[in-house]
Order: sequence, then C-alpha cells, then structure tokens
Amino acid sequence: MARYPSSLYSKRRNQTRKSIYIISAVLIAAAVIAFIYGSHPFGRNKDQPVDNETETNITDVQEEKGGSPAVEEESKLKPEPEPAPKPEAKPEAKPELKPEAKPEVPTGSDSSTITPASNAQMNAQAAKLIDEALALLNANPPGIIKSRNLLNDVLPMPMSGQQREFVKKQLSWLADKWLFSRSVFPEDMLCGTYKVQPGDQLRAVGVQSKVPYEILMRINNIARPEALQAGEAIKVINGPFNVRVYRSTFTMDLYLQDAFVRSYTVGLGKPGMETPTGLWLVKPGGKLIKPPWTDPITGKTYHPDAPDYPLGSRWIGLEGIEGEAKGRTGFAIHGTKKPEEIGTAGSQGCIRMYNGEVELMYDLLMPGFSHVQVVE
Repeated sequence: MARYPSSLYSKRRNQTRKSIYIISAVLIAAAVIAFIYGSHPFGRNKDQPVDNETETNITDVQEEKGGSPAVEEESKLKPEPEPAPKPEAKPEAKPELKPEAKPEVPTGSDSSTITPASNAQMNAQAAKLIDEALALLNANPPGIIKSRNLLNDVLPMPMSGQQREFVKKQLSWLADKWLFSRSVFPEDMLCGTYKVQPGDQLRAVGVQSKVPYEILMRINNIARPEALQAGEAIKVINGPFNVRVYRSTFTMDLYLQDAFVRSYTVGLGKPGMETPTGLWLVKPGGKLIKPPWTDPITGKTYHPDAPDYPLGSRWIGLEGIEGEAKGRTGFAIHGTKKPEEIGTAGSQGCIRMYNGEVELMYDLLMPGFSHVQVVE
C-alpha cells in the first residue's frame, strides 16, 4: 500500500474540516430562516393566501402591541370581532302637504299673477282640471273662455272649502273679462255681437236674449235706450241669470245660465220668519225702484222719501213655485237702510243686499225667466 506523505494528509484533513464548517454554517442559517419565516423558509405554500398589500411580519406586530410569539397562533385562530352593525337608516319623514295660500286676484289684474292651486284636500280630477285652467290663463294669449269652462266643471266636485273659494275667486275675476266688459270672445257661447237693425229697441233686444236691457246699457256704455243706432254692433248676453242662496252661510251665488259669475253676502229672515227654501221665480212686473211698502206686522206704510224707509234702492219681487216657497208671496230681493245687518238673520223673510249690489242684481235678473233657489 502506498503511503501518502504526512503533509498531504494534513492538507486533506484541513479541507474536510472546512467543508464541515461550511455545511454547518449553511444548516444553521437555514434553521434561523426557518425560525423567522415559519415552516416554508424558501417560499410561500401554494395554498397560502396572498395579501394584495405588502406582507406584515406578525412577530413585529405582536411586539408593537406588547404581545409575544407564544400567543401568535392563538391570535390567528380567534377571528377579529365583527364591527357592530350600523343602524338602518330611516327615510326622512315627508312634510305634510298643506294647501298654498289662495292668491288674491283683484279685478283688472294681469292673469300672470295667478299660480296653480295646491293638490291637497281635493280629488285628482279636480286638481288636474284646475291646473289645466290656470295654465290656459297663463298662456299667450290667455284662454279666458276655456279656463272659465274648466273651472265651472270643477265647481260641483268634492273639494275643501278653501279650494272652492279659490275656484270661485278665479271665476269672478274671469267674469270681469268675458262678461262685464265690451270684449267678445269668438268661442264664447254666453256672449256675442249683434248688429242693430233699423227700428230696433234695446228693450226688445234684451227680451230676445232673456236679459234686462239695463245690463246691455251697462256693458255697451249706452247712456239712454233711445240712443241705440242702426248699424251699430253691440255686445249681447245670452241669459237668463239665476241665483242660488245658501241660508247656512248667508251667501248668494250668481250664475249666467249655469256659469258661475260671483258671490255676494246677504241678509236673511230672522228666527221664526226664516226665508223659505225652495225655488222662486222673479215675478213678472215685480221689479220696482223704491216702491211704497206696508209692513205686514205693524200695518205701517213707508214711502221712499221717508228717512226710515227700509227697502233701500231696489225691489225684486219673487213668487214661490217649488218646495217650501211654493205659493208664497210678499217676498223679494231688496236693498236695506241697515247695512250692518247684511250677513245676519234680521229680515222678515226677504233677501237683503247692499244697495250698490242690489242695483246690479236688478239689472241682471229677468222677470219671468230668472230663478232664485234657496237652500239650507
């Protein structure tokens, strides 16, 4: 057997020792890495989830929180407490709809001041018609007649008292446009134009239209009936006018045929002498200017020049034809010398009006044609 020199042996022994040291160092480094990163020192297990963000060293987190690696696995097993559920948001309560304040539309004001009525407290159909009517008034040019017709369709529908008053005010404002003026609208079936023929008399023209000639004088600015001239075009009204009186509210509503014109406050019969309900006719020959009157209770006769004459400036005699009114006589619509009693029950059964208003009523109601209906 060959012998190696001792120097060669020593050299090989030294190399072996170095290899052992290197392997030991590698193993120690691997152990350290395994201790730091867990059981997969050279990479993450393919089944381990990957955070979308940068990884955080759990040991460092525990140390920052004052914990220790001993409770690391326990903290993994215990899920973090779920945040308390937020209370369900409740929808905000809707504010209660309240009717808008009724716009005051004075006579002669521009129609652009009218605003739509609120839909509260009225049925959907009535609300729709009112909106359509007001849109017509705000159009250019305003749809006066179409708006009037729509609002008249609304009037008998169920609605609040405030809304009904609103509709009546609009109709009253419209009446100043289509009725109490010289304007004639082509689509209006209640008013028209008449060309005066030779020999025509204003009274006869009124009878043909079932209205007093006095209202024709008013709207056409005719000073005297005799001043009517052949060939002249005048405005005529297709009557008759009628009224409805409400005893519970001391109110009289005026209509041209079935079209509402305006409302008036009236005085009515006192307790024990209530104004009879039912249907009355304006008595033929019953319209008088300050006639003498005999009080049926005292028998005293009052003449128009007497300071205590009670009938005011006009007398419109009535005759009862239906209901409690049937067969009753001696009742009338007339003026008063006691305007403070308008809106109260103070007459002997007649219907009292302010003197200026009864004079207009005198010019509107046609004997033998106009009806007065009294309801509760």
